[in-house]
Amino acid sequence: MKKPLVLALPKGRVHEEAAALFRRAGYDLSASLGSSRKLIHDCKDLRVLVIRSQDVPTYVEYGAADLGIAGSDVLLEAGRDLYEPLDLRIAPCRMSVAEPHDRPVDERGQVHLRIATKYPSCTRKYLEERGLVAEVIKLYGSVELGPIIGLADRIVDLVSSGETLRQNGLREIEVIMNVTSRLVVNRASFKLRHDEIDTLLRRLRKVRPD
Repeated sequence: MKKPLVLALPKGRVHEEAAALFRRAGYDLSASLGSSRKLIHDCKDLRVLVIRSQDVPTYVEYGAADLGIAGSDVLLEAGRDLYEPLDLRIAPCRMSVAEPHDRPVDERGQVHLRIATKYPSCTRKYLEERGLVAEVIKLYGSVELGPIIGLADRIVDLVSSGETLRQNGLREIEVIMNVTSRLVVNRASFKLRHDEIDTLLRRLRKVRPD
């Protein structure tokens, strides 16, 4: 019996939207949904690993998973050697720069600018492209807290509706990049199991959002 393809999925919104997309493509991932603490789920044609979004590129690059789904933000930050054949166009949001409403930054006069973010590599690239100099502080959560308590002058983070920014007295001042979730493939798996993966890709292309 042929072993199923292994798919690494991040927890949360992307997982739910991916399961709906895969269902339309003829793949039932419902066993991986719900409140179970299980990390591995057998879903007929696919074995699903439910992991942190930041770990998806690592699992796929090293062959622990044949396929994975990760946001373009995660992929750009990780910089892994992966085949990236398909934008699934799910879980759209944007990576943006934000600052306090009542303490706008004067980039020309700011001597020591500090930016808090979960995305230091993306942030440094943005600063380089803008010709700005700033100290980048990496945080793992609650980035919005940084400017409130004086840890940072600005933040770089993902924004969807903008409600979290508003509730914390922040305003979005610039969009760095639009973010969607992508299907990534281990390079060796794509060669060894090309027909199966190509079939999955063709089915997903037909049903992904416009």
